[in-house]
Amino acid sequence: MKKVYLLLLIIATLSSCGSSKNASKRSKPKSNKTAVSKPPVSNQAASIIDYAKTFRGVKYKYGGISKKGMDCSGLIYTSFGKYDISMPRTTSELSKTGDWIDIKKVIPGDLVFFATRKNSRKVNHVGIVTDVLGDEIYFIHASTSRGVMISKVSERYWYLAYVQARRYL
Repeated sequence: MKKVYLLLLIIATLSSCGSSKNASKRSKPKSNKTAVSKPPVSNQAASIIDYAKTFRGVKYKYGGISKKGMDCSGLIYTSFGKYDISMPRTTSELSKTGDWIDIKKVIPGDLVFFATRKNSRKVNHVGIVTDVLGDEIYFIHASTSRGVMISKVSERYWYLAYVQARRYL
């Protein structure tokens, strides 16, 4: 019985080593996809995004507009305000101004809006698009559970809650 166990152990070890050697020798499969270029980012949008990123990790505080605490519309209000761009203070008002744009045409600096309450399509959350890489749209926002952070629209939670995008710049 011990010999059978030892033999199985040796076979398993040798076969796992062989497969890792073969895997490292294989060339990467060639992709038929062409490289996707990043959309242009204006200097103004880049500055707003960079400033918004300085709040990463700041805890969520309803009505907050500082490093002591920030809510989602406060992040937009503060980030755009730093560059003398007057923005409405509430998510509801933000969702009614600016130019509506298709999600497929968003660029960094645009705002994305979400309805996160159960059984409601009323907008109650907003974030700033920070990057668009192919089909992935990243945005910075103030989450009630984790504070100011960057997420992807394609994450299940945000994908299902997405309502609209708007351009202000």
